[in-house]
This record gives sequence, C-alpha cells and structure tokens, in this order.
Amino acid sequence: MINDVRRIIVNAVKRLGIEAPFVEFEIPREEKFGDLATPVAMPLSKQLKRPPRSIAEDIVKLIGKEGPFEKIEIAGPGFINITFKGEYLCSELKGLLSKKEGYFRQDLGNGRRIQIEFVSANPTGPLHLGHGKGAAVGAALSNLLTAGGYRVEKEYYINDAGRQVRMLGLSVFARYQQLLGIEYPFPEDGYRGDYIEDIARKIIELHGNRYSEMGFQEAGVFFIDFSYKAMLSDIDRDLKDFGIIFDSWQSERDLYARSEVEKAINDLRSRGCLYEENGALWFRSTDFGDDKDRVIIKGDGEFTYFASDIAYHRMKVERGFDEIVDIWGADHHGYIPRVRAVIQALGHPAEHLKVLLVQMVTLLRGGKPVQMSKRAGEFVTLKEVIEEVGADTTKFIFLTRRPDSHLEFDLEVAKEQSSENPVFYVQYANARINSIFANAREKGIEAGEFEGIDFNLLSTPEELRIIKKLLAYTMTFEGAVIAHEPHRITFYLQELAGLFHPYYNRCRVITDDKELSRARLALCEAIRVVLKDGLSILGIKAPERM
Repeated sequence: MINDVRRIIVNAVKRLGIEAPFVEFEIPREEKFGDLATPVAMPLSKQLKRPPRSIAEDIVKLIGKEGPFEKIEIAGPGFINITFKGEYLCSELKGLLSKKEGYFRQDLGNGRRIQIEFVSANPTGPLHLGHGKGAAVGAALSNLLTAGGYRVEKEYYINDAGRQVRMLGLSVFARYQQLLGIEYPFPEDGYRGDYIEDIARKIIELHGNRYSEMGFQEAGVFFIDFSYKAMLSDIDRDLKDFGIIFDSWQSERDLYARSEVEKAINDLRSRGCLYEENGALWFRSTDFGDDKDRVIIKGDGEFTYFASDIAYHRMKVERGFDEIVDIWGADHHGYIPRVRAVIQALGHPAEHLKVLLVQMVTLLRGGKPVQMSKRAGEFVTLKEVIEEVGADTTKFIFLTRRPDSHLEFDLEVAKEQSSENPVFYVQYANARINSIFANAREKGIEAGEFEGIDFNLLSTPEELRIIKKLLAYTMTFEGAVIAHEPHRITFYLQELAGLFHPYYNRCRVITDDKELSRARLALCEAIRVVLKDGLSILGIKAPERM
C-alpha cells in the first residue's frame, strides 16, 4: 500500500519539474482526516519558493483520479490527507494473505553491513535490569535490521583490563583468605554480594589452600583471570537464557596483546591528531567538535580507558562496516562526542557511528520499590527477574518504552493475565486466533484456503479499522528500520491487539453465514501473520495457547 502511494506522489512531484524527496507518511489521529497523511509539500516549499499549501494543491490536481483513492484533501499548512477505496483495501488484504511477511518486509538495507555492540557489561558482577534493557533493545534492533535487508553482526565488548577487573580479583582473593580462616582485610571499594563468595568457594574446591600463603601481588594474575572468566561465563549463560546470542566477543586485553592500541595511536599521530603536553599524550578531539582534548597516555605512562576505546573503534572501521551502532547506558552520554571525534579523525563522517542510550529501570512490586538482591549486593539481577516472570515478558516490557526513557517495571503487573500486562495482551491475541481456527475446523469450515473469499463482507467499522491497521504495518516496519527504533513494533502490536480483542468480544467470527465466516477467518489469519512477524522481530514467542 505505502509503495503504491509513494510512487503516485513521486510521479506527481516530478511533473512539477523537480525530484521528490523521500515521501514520509503518518496515520492521522482522527479518522475524519483520512487513512494516511503526508507532509511531502513542506520540504518542497524552499525549492519551489511557494507556500506548501499551494504545492499540495498542485500535487493533488496532478494525481487527479489516479490510484486507489476515494478522496484526497489538503489540511492545515499543506498536509495531504488520503482516504482509500474499500475495494483497494480488500485487494491489499488479499495480497498480505498470499505474500505473508513478503508483503510488508522491505529491502531497505540493500545488504549493507552493520555492527551492533550492546550489553558489554564489565565482567565484575551479574547483569542487572539496565543491562537487560540494553540486551533487549540490541537484540530486537539486530532482528529488525536483518529483516530490513541489512547484514548484521552482534558484538559484546569485554572490559577485561584495568582497575575494575583487578578489584574483582582482589575482592575474591580477600574472601578466599577469609573462608580459609585467615584474617585478610576486604578492600574498601571491593565488590560485594554472594557471587564473590561463590567464586572464592569454587577456587577452594578446585585448588584448596594453594594460594593461602601468597600475597595478592603473587596470586593476583590467577585470581583476576579466574574471577572475570567465571563472571563472563555467568553473563553468557544469563544472556542465552534471555534468548540472546552474540556473533562475536571482543576482548580489551586482546587489543593490547595484538598491539592494536599502539597501531591506533600511531595512526592518529600520522594524521596529526595527537600532541604531547605536561608529559602526557593528548588527542585533538576539539578539532572534531568535542568540548576538550582527551588524554590517551598519562604522564606516568599509563594508558587511559579511552586509549583502548580508540583502538576498538578503529578496528570496527577497518572491518568494513557501513554503519556502527553502540548501545550504552545513559550515564555514558558525555562519552559520545569523543568517540565520534575518533571516527572523524580516522576519515569517516560522524554519522558513521550511531549511539543509542538506554535509560535506567526501576523495579517495583505492586507499585513499591523492590529491595536489593542478596546475590548481587547492590541491585536485583536480570536472572532473578527472568526466573520470576519469564524471558518473553521481561523482554517485551523493556521494549514498551523508547530506550532513552526511564522505565518502571512492576513484577506484579508482569505476572497478571489481563489487559494491564502488555505482553499477555499481545500474545493472547495470537492464542485466541488459534482457538478460533481450531473451532472452525471442528465445525468443518475450511480455514486455510482464502481463494474466492468476498472480502467486501468485512464491512463493520471494527473490521475496516483492523484492515487499515494491518496494512499500516508496512509503514511501521519501514519507519522502525530507518530510525533504528524497534519499540515502534511493540507500540504497533499493542495497538493491533487493542483492536482485535474488542472485535472478538463484539463480533462472532464463526457464524451461520459460511461466506462471512470465511472472510472473518481470513481477517484473523492476517492478524496472526502480522502478530507473529512483529513478535519474532522482538525475539518473543507467539504461543498457540495460553
């Protein structure tokens, strides 16, 4: 549907003697304004040196009676509002049923390579809800862009070098000594929680008191390596339980071991982007829009965290990705300009890197904040939430808001089987449709063959709204891919379920009129096709019964 309308409008604009921009569409908020609206006349105003409304009038005249339109009207400063003919909507519904996902999926990426790096939690503790939200966003975005014709690689960056993993090893070492009955001070900034003791007990199980008479300076390498690898194994397991598998894992240590940090520094030096001052080595990030230059190597010769980030993003660029997406916690907002500066210093536009920020999650139970986790010591873990409400429910709720919006996650609502629970409401629509088809088979009605159906029998206002919503999925899919916003799919599925459930309660699908029953079954099948596609993009199951 969208492509038909876009083609007609583009041809009309060409007849004005100019090339049309990308034609955007939106669904009017009120039905009286039509089925579809486009502001295409607005961006043409400057080029044609005329008011948008005047341009819109010309476009409408040039379209004339062409196409599937019942009426075309101009609103406000120059919006073009479109209402479709009923027979056209029916023919498009038939096309959806015959092509299924081929009807609405479009090759928008044209095979372009895109890397999405997400989660990348420091391997110093269990994943918390913020990590889970980032995981849900990253996985759904990967599915969405793959469906949209991109070649996607999902990567996890392991921060396995520096002070934080050293502190993890020291925390485990201190607990190891204490479990063996040796007095040893626990580091003031150490990591707490049961998982530290779990790792220490595992070392005792495997190695006994072998390290009891050593100091951390002697045993540190072993404790750091053992501890962060144990945590990384737990993180990997939790992510797999969440339905998320990465294509690659990049170690920070490996960047140093393969001299990638040194190569990156030499590369920037050869481009004239570095200078020395007060014994330190600085990156001229202000040349590329950052608010101040950044230290790469301190005066004492120690590398900053930014040094390995430079090397990592240089590697991403060298691997030939057409686009790089980083998904970070909202607290990393100030880090964006310096990394974009690196991308530009390496000869690429700043837009080559897209950063999505994930805002925090507040966990509630019946509207009240949940107490801290004993296992994590500071927060409730993602694993604990998945065990209580399930991976699908957790994932869907994470995707009910924009990534950069704060989210309140209420465990009691997440377990309800009601319209208050958004994932239940959507999944239940699919389960209800499956039960309708089972009922049809019991009554001897052929439910899988849609040839010869009179779709004009779908004439109630509820049915027409559902048909229009189904056909609008193409626009939702396209907009979500272009904007890199998988939550648009979530919003759409909730709206579609919100149309289906009242329709189910008001209108019998299986009636005494066999032809009407077949038409309504076809409508239900189209709903099921779209629900399953949307849920698959979000990485969520479409259960047949609930």
